[in-house]
Amino acid sequence: MNLKEDLKLPVFRQIGEIADSMNREVYVVGGYVRDIFLRRHSSDIDFVTVGSGIELATEVAGKINRGKGLSVFASYGTAQVKAVDLELEFVGARRESYSRDSRNPIVEDGTLEDDQNRRDFTINAMAVCLNADRFGELVDPFNGVVDLHNRTIRTPLDPDITFSDDPLRMMRAIRFASQLDFTIEPETFEAIRRNRNRISIITKERINDELSKIMRSSTPSTGFRLLDDSGLLELIFPTLYALKGVETKEGRGHKDNFYHTLQVVDNVAAKSDNEWLRWAALLHDIGKPVTKKYDARIGWTFHNHNFIGEKMIPRVFKQMKLPLNEKMKYVAKLVGLHMRPQSVGEEGVSDSGVRRLITDAGPDLEDLMTLAEADITSKNPAKVRRQLEGFAALRRRMSEINDADALRNWKSPVDGHEIMQYFNIPPSSAIKEIKDAVKEAILEGEIPYTHDDAWAYVLRIAPAILLEKS
Repeated sequence: MNLKEDLKLPVFRQIGEIADSMNREVYVVGGYVRDIFLRRHSSDIDFVTVGSGIELATEVAGKINRGKGLSVFASYGTAQVKAVDLELEFVGARRESYSRDSRNPIVEDGTLEDDQNRRDFTINAMAVCLNADRFGELVDPFNGVVDLHNRTIRTPLDPDITFSDDPLRMMRAIRFASQLDFTIEPETFEAIRRNRNRISIITKERINDELSKIMRSSTPSTGFRLLDDSGLLELIFPTLYALKGVETKEGRGHKDNFYHTLQVVDNVAAKSDNEWLRWAALLHDIGKPVTKKYDARIGWTFHNHNFIGEKMIPRVFKQMKLPLNEKMKYVAKLVGLHMRPQSVGEEGVSDSGVRRLITDAGPDLEDLMTLAEADITSKNPAKVRRQLEGFAALRRRMSEINDADALRNWKSPVDGHEIMQYFNIPPSSAIKEIKDAVKEAILEGEIPYTHDDAWAYVLRIAPAILLEKS
């Protein structure tokens, strides 16, 4: 097969000519070749040469980039050249061997065949020659093109050896299946099951890289179902795994919260590319296993699971080595609030309830509404219709609230220093109580959201509060 038409970028001919001048073989490999067949755009291009990849990269940078944009990673035997909007990665062909307790291989110089043998999957083991006499020639020893056509993930060599040597490849197999909507070949998948405990030698950070890519795929549930079916989910994400299963008492069961959660994530993914909103969807019910109780009168309950889940988020993020920053706070906030839109709607969309929701959600209100609507997974059409109608009414009322935009970015109209100066008092809990009373009055619609109205209210209520606190 000849792929000349797919190698139109001038850089391919240039690199081939440079390699010819050095009497070197050079090939485009890996994901870029795969994506040619899938008609997916990629600006990251990997090259393999038989010899030193660093030497070839240095020549390439000098000839096409005036020596600029070259980064050398000597300990890995690789080099990168940045050229306009492309990232060109160079490595020498190599063969690898592994020790049992590490995924870091012992690397030796090798042939193209050796290099293709070490690749993770057949669809990533294809190479296209760039040398002038073979330009565009596909080297596909494991029938990767056939597997692409059949939408199949399989390993080039024995999958047990592939996954035992580098257990991260188990996560990559599932990630590719999720990203590309491919099927993992049965024997390859059984090898993941057999080798799942090897995942223990992989760092949380590397696992999270794959989880994030699964989360960003168009249907994230595909990856999480495969993680569960393979036995990996219980090992890498026990908090999520704990949602699995249905318990029955007196003939009454609850829904399987794991599969409900996956549906919610897919519902969010259909509406938003926001990865951290998807994480909020994945974790929105993590408080249910610890709050689950059976009441003979009403059945299964999960009281306050949203608040418990919110408190669990920092611990989960720390355990998973996820970022402990504003992203974590955002996820925790949405987990804690995810029941609020429904409860406000059930209360008849009162103005005070709407104001509180707007204030508490702040700039994340639209994301919260997306999550709440995605949380509707009932198989009862009448129930779904009622809930959606309730949310539609809530949205209409939110748009009608005069102070909605200001409330989203809530700031007390009266300042604590102003209160202390006027009443000649030091900092104390009374200041917070006065400001809370002002906020309550605004949210209840008793006073307008202005400084003058709020200050008049302070003058009316503060003396009694200060007297009680004295």
